[in-house]
Amino acid sequence: MWMRLPLIRPLSQWFGTLLVYTAARGGDMPPRTGLRLLSRRSVVAAMALASLTGGIGHRFYNDPQSAIGTPASQAWYAPEGARVLNPEATQARQAAARTESVKVLRMDETVNQRASAELESLLKEGDRLRQILGADPYLDTAVLSSTSQRYLRALPDWEWLSVLEMARRLSQQQQLRSSASANATNPLLLRQLNQLNQQLSAQASPLQLHAASELSRLQLRAKAGNRRLSLFQVSQAIQQAQVRYRQAQEERSSLLQSAAYTQAFFDLSSEQWQQVRQAVQQAKRRLLAGGITQGLPPELQRGAVLAQLDGLADGPAREQAAALLLSVLEPNLVVDAEQTRLQAEQAANQVEPVYLSVLKGSLIVRAGQAISYEDFLVLDHFGLTQRRINWPGLAGLAMLVGGGLALFYTVQVRARPGMRARDHLLVLLLSLTVPVVAWSVDPAYTSLPAVGLLTGSFYGSALGATGVVLLASLLPIGIDVSPVGLLPALVGSLIAALSAGRLRSREELARLGVGIGLAQGGTYLILGLLIQGAGLSWALLGMHALSGVFWSIVALGVSPYLEQVFDLVTPIRLAELANPNRSVLKRLATEAPGTFQHTLYVATLAEAAARELSCNVELVRTGTLYHDIGKMHDPLCFIENQMGGPNKHDEINDPYESSRLIKKHVSEGLVMARRCQLPTAIRAFIPEHQGTMLIAYFYHQARERLAADPHLAAQLGPLQEADFRYDGPTPQSRETGLVMLADSCEAALRSLK
Repeated sequence: MWMRLPLIRPLSQWFGTLLVYTAARGGDMPPRTGLRLLSRRSVVAAMALASLTGGIGHRFYNDPQSAIGTPASQAWYAPEGARVLNPEATQARQAAARTESVKVLRMDETVNQRASAELESLLKEGDRLRQILGADPYLDTAVLSSTSQRYLRALPDWEWLSVLEMARRLSQQQQLRSSASANATNPLLLRQLNQLNQQLSAQASPLQLHAASELSRLQLRAKAGNRRLSLFQVSQAIQQAQVRYRQAQEERSSLLQSAAYTQAFFDLSSEQWQQVRQAVQQAKRRLLAGGITQGLPPELQRGAVLAQLDGLADGPAREQAAALLLSVLEPNLVVDAEQTRLQAEQAANQVEPVYLSVLKGSLIVRAGQAISYEDFLVLDHFGLTQRRINWPGLAGLAMLVGGGLALFYTVQVRARPGMRARDHLLVLLLSLTVPVVAWSVDPAYTSLPAVGLLTGSFYGSALGATGVVLLASLLPIGIDVSPVGLLPALVGSLIAALSAGRLRSREELARLGVGIGLAQGGTYLILGLLIQGAGLSWALLGMHALSGVFWSIVALGVSPYLEQVFDLVTPIRLAELANPNRSVLKRLATEAPGTFQHTLYVATLAEAAARELSCNVELVRTGTLYHDIGKMHDPLCFIENQMGGPNKHDEINDPYESSRLIKKHVSEGLVMARRCQLPTAIRAFIPEHQGTMLIAYFYHQARERLAADPHLAAQLGPLQEADFRYDGPTPQSRETGLVMLADSCEAALRSLK
């Protein structure tokens, strides 16, 4: 009873469709044809319900009655001793071994080369800065100490003037001290000397006092007659050094890696700079050869650099060398993903499996006690779980499948009302590949993208999207599959279904296949980052992307065969059939050029009308190209091929024979169409574009002759209108009706002067 409930609504819809179809044909469909159509669709529906339920309900075939979490029906004892493998615990140990496995590192030579090139460039910049800075020391150290020279070189103008003023005061102090020693009892000189000492001590720093004192001594020596180097010359040299110093500071600020040169750089002598150059080159080679790992804290990296600079004493030289190395060094040890994966797998394979040891006669589980995972493993090992077919589960699944079929048929009636029983059979066969691939290979790499691409290409986006969504919703009920594994395939199949119906060439389908692969890989990446985080598997990411491309290639390869076997007309196949280089159309253009021109005119008219009425433009265009191919059996019987020559029907002079020859282009056209294996939808244009119209010219000619010759009328009998009518049928679709109207219009226009 429950299996028939989901079919009530589809059967009523099929019956209603059958009545509408019969009425559209003017009641000329025999009752047996309608019943046969209904019977075929009922058989396909029953096959769909049974096969999809059987294919998806894989887990219900061997369902244990004593499942995990259920109370035990009785106390179970081990009939014999055994060691039972615990897969879950074993997999947990293997996962832990993979996680704890040490990553394999490899040296990245490009990083080493980049670091060497950057250091060499920095050292060249340092040499250029040293040239701008000038020699160090820039004065004889006997005249002015190195410390004072570096201090005075870095002073701004206002501070340099204050140092000169302080040197003048120190000279005065020295003079007062000399006067005080000569006049030891003069209290005024002693007071002035004390005041001057207090002022200088309050205003000056130690370096300033030291430099000012050296300048004051230089000034006193000059006054004493020592002309070796005057104070004016010293001042000029200092001012020139200050200008160079400021230029060097500006150049340092303009460097891309200005942090590589600290203030200590300007405190180095020329000799110390050469020592720094040699030290950083050696330290760089040792550090890169030893390897620098990712994530090394800055303080540890600085300590490692300083440890390699033991040859330099603490001070500006060591500080500057460390700054240079830290600015160019970067981690050169990267993780070798493939070797790391192999090592992790090797570590996982070396893990000892976890077994549950069971003694003969030992209690497995008490009556009424909830069965744990370990209990279930032992019971299942001894065959005590009472596995059997879960009929209630299958019944529930069948009801869901029936509801899905009814929903699919509802969408099909609205979006694609003209589907045949063979079309339903094709959709069923495509849908069955999804559960078959899922439980035989892997649910994550099932054939959903191929189903979406083929169904969307054959029957439109609405049916394709509905089919893949229903399949993806039903699949997890009967087959174990995680959302992270199934969602990428669903996204790829939806893109395929929604896009395939709008494509017009195999090349576009091939590009769509690449897009499907990228969509599946991107979806898995997003889900993996959100759910798994750092545990994202890049190998599975590539597998999902390749799965989408693979199924697209499969769909692209089988689509021409399915179109041929199931007599389908897709936009792509119609475009291929409309190619004027096909043999039939080339023959038509050669053997009946007038008919070929007539065909092109009719195609232009019908295509414009089809576009205005939202009909199938591709079907109208292609069907029109083939609607008159039967005229090749005797092209000169038709006026458009006579090219102003004699009319063959004048030579025949028999309206009955002429009518037979004219009607023959329909039957001969059908023979040619079957020989060329044209689809049924294209063959329909050949008889339906004429319908049951009367061949009026020869009909009236026959009537006039019979009226004028009673003897001929007695010989031939009464005039039968059926002898001068096409056999039909009348147009069964809007597309063939449009071609009938366009053909009549073009013929009427051709007859006008």
